[in-house]
Parts: sequence; C-alpha cells; structure tokens
Amino acid sequence: MAPDALIIPSAYLLDLLLGDPRWLPHPVRWMGRYIESFERWVRPCLRTPLLERAGGILLLLTLSALSFSIPWMILEALDGWVRWLLAVLMAYTTLAARSLHREVEGVVEALGRSEGEAKARLSMIVGRDTAPLDREGVLRATVETLSENASDGVIAPLFYLLLGGPPLAMAYKAVSTLDSMVGYRDERYLHFGWASARADDVMNYIPARITALFMLLSSFLLGLDWRRGLVTLLREGRKHPSPNAGLPEAVASGVLGVRLGGGAYYRGVYHRKPAIGEDLGPPTEGKVEDLLKVVHGATLLSVLFTIPFGGYTWIS
Repeated sequence: MAPDALIIPSAYLLDLLLGDPRWLPHPVRWMGRYIESFERWVRPCLRTPLLERAGGILLLLTLSALSFSIPWMILEALDGWVRWLLAVLMAYTTLAARSLHREVEGVVEALGRSEGEAKARLSMIVGRDTAPLDREGVLRATVETLSENASDGVIAPLFYLLLGGPPLAMAYKAVSTLDSMVGYRDERYLHFGWASARADDVMNYIPARITALFMLLSSFLLGLDWRRGLVTLLREGRKHPSPNAGLPEAVASGVLGVRLGGGAYYRGVYHRKPAIGEDLGPPTEGKVEDLLKVVHGATLLSVLFTIPFGGYTWIS
C-alpha cells in the first residue's frame, strides 16, 4: 500500500490537474442542497429570533455531523488500496487551489475586455456588490478574495486533513459552506446564520494564522517584499471585522504595496470597514499575478509540511 503520507500530496496534485469539473459530483453542492432544503422546509416554522437561532444551531449540527460521519463510516468499512484511493478522492474534493486560480485569472482576463464582464466574473467569487466598483475596485476586491480564500479554500482544508483526514475536512467544508450561504449579518440571516458564522470564525482561527505565515515565507522565497508584509501583518492584521480574514489580507497588502479594505456594498447596504496597509500604488493585473504566485507557494509549502507527519493518524 502507498504510504499514508502521500494521501494529502496526491489529493493536492489531483486538484491541480482536475480542479472542480461540473460533471463530477461534489460534496459541497450536496451540502448546498441540504442547506437550501432545510431553509425551505424548517425555517418557516421558526417565528421568533430565539427559535431562528435554535434552528440555525440545528442546521449547523446536523450538516456537520453528516459531513463527518458519512466519510468516516465509508472509510472505516474499507481497507488496503481501495481505502487509500478513496481517501485521496475525498481529500481532493475539499481543496480548491485550481478553482481559485482559474476564477481569479478569469476576472483579470475579463477586465482586459470590459469592466462589466469582469464585475460579472467577480460577483461569482465575492459576497459584495460588484456593480459600484471601478477598475481599481475590481482588482482590489480580487486581491482581497484571493488572499482570504487562500486560507478558506486551500490551507484550512489541508490543516483539517492533517488533523483528522477527509471526515474532519468535510466537516470543515460544511461549516464553510454554511457561512457562505447563511452567515450574513443582515436582517434575513442575523439570527438564523449566527451559529454558522461563529463556527466558521472558530474553525478558521488557526488556519488563517498558518496561511499568513506561509504567505510570508512564500514571499521571501519569491523575492517579494516579505518584510513589509510582516510589518503590515503585525500592525494591521486585526483591523478587519473578521478575526481571521484580515491576517492574510494584511500580508497581501504589505507584500504588494496595495491598500485593501475600506467600505463596500453588500446586498445594497454600505458597510464601513477600516483600510489595511499603505497606499503605495494602485492594484494592477501584475500584482494579482504576483499574489497568485505567493498563494501557490504558500499552498505547496503547506502540503510539503504535512509529509513528515506521516499522513492521517486515524488510518491504521
């Protein structure tokens, strides 16, 4: 049997090769359908803020439990090469390195044709309203979502894969999907999505800090301004309303010399956010490309970091 230490690197290589093809069944899409069904059938019964919070907690617990237990039971029923290969396939579905790269490249390429097309592409990977953005706003939002999703979409799943294999990584993806669908602080989801948003903050606490550190190391290896990235991280990483997103964003801001943050519209409502970093020049397509290299480097370093630990401790 192949060494367990190769499960995560194999899953990572598979993600780089395949990405997220639409024809391939994906657990996150199943999670999304579960959330939609729960909200359609259960939420109408929740008529007070307290009941909405209780319903949101129930949604979080049931989806997380299912996302952990189903992969765990399947893997426990198998052994040998079949178990190893299925573990690789499951781990692969929790990673989004190629998809993130492709979506970001798509925004940059579309911007070369028209701002309207770029805003449409950007709207598929950010929660903010993209219509009010100008060219610099599109690029700034792209930098922010790339740095944040380096943690949420790649390094955090790698962290939970190392900690508890595909079952725990799937549970993390459930929480992340819940946060992206119901974890808003608007009138509709303030109570119903409260538990999902808090759980996402907790589960991303350590991975966000690991991401910031690996981004700094990647910037050093690429010959970029890692020192300014470190200074910005220490000085301004906690400015963001999120306890986690501001850390990789601060590194990106410092390394690229681009000011991030500031206000943005979400569902038509303007939200003020503090700015992060120095304004040493406007965001450009070249700076987005530099950040893509930094993120790829950080991801590769994270994968290599898992190998000495020998893979998943739960696989006998």
